[in-house]
Amino acid sequence: MSFRSSLRPILAGFALAAAPIMAQPAAAQFFWSPPDLSAPPLTDAAAATAMGLPGATAAEIKAGLVWNLRAALNIAALQCQFEPTLLAISNYNAMIAHHDAELDSAQSVLLGYFQRTVGKGRPGQAASDQYGTRIYSGYSTVQAQKGFCQAATVVGRQAIFADRGTLHEVARNGLASIKKSLVVAGEQYYGSPGYDYRVAMPSLAANCWKKGVLQPECQQQWNAQKGEAQP
Repeated sequence: MSFRSSLRPILAGFALAAAPIMAQPAAAQFFWSPPDLSAPPLTDAAAATAMGLPGATAAEIKAGLVWNLRAALNIAALQCQFEPTLLAISNYNAMIAHHDAELDSAQSVLLGYFQRTVGKGRPGQAASDQYGTRIYSGYSTVQAQKGFCQAATVVGRQAIFADRGTLHEVARNGLASIKKSLVVAGEQYYGSPGYDYRVAMPSLAANCWKKGVLQPECQQQWNAQKGEAQP
């Protein structure tokens, strides 16, 4: 038997062993058993409420979905760089390049919404600018950062492979999941260690201290906060 033929079963075995590792979902980057961030697609009514666009027409809702998705993926590109394998920056840049026409149209339609509902000219422009700032800050998170980055990555990859002109469909199907991820949710099995931690501090009231010593009544209150047994 030649060296090449004897090596073939070894390589085949290695490939079979490595396959489950390579097939791991992206969620394995943060969670063994990830939180359930799935959510149904947004209806027009739910989207108008979630995006803060009361009285929006169907075309304006579609534009709002696109612009909110752009904001969410932009925030992800800024906040999710701690995990390079999420490709948050390249996903965002690819989405901008691939869907530039739909994004430009969405921005124009949204400006029209505010000029219709707030006022033409400067008032509508100012309201549109304020809306942009508001939705960007709405997708920024600290405690729920891992879940947000995970959800934004999934939707971001869908966006870069979607046909031109269909970004609003990606947003309709994925924004609810991204919004759901903004509420901290940890491991299904292990919770969210670190995020659930609370520091129990003794009272700093003047009557609780005498010459730098915590008084017994306040000590008991502090022990109760820490979950310790009463003396």
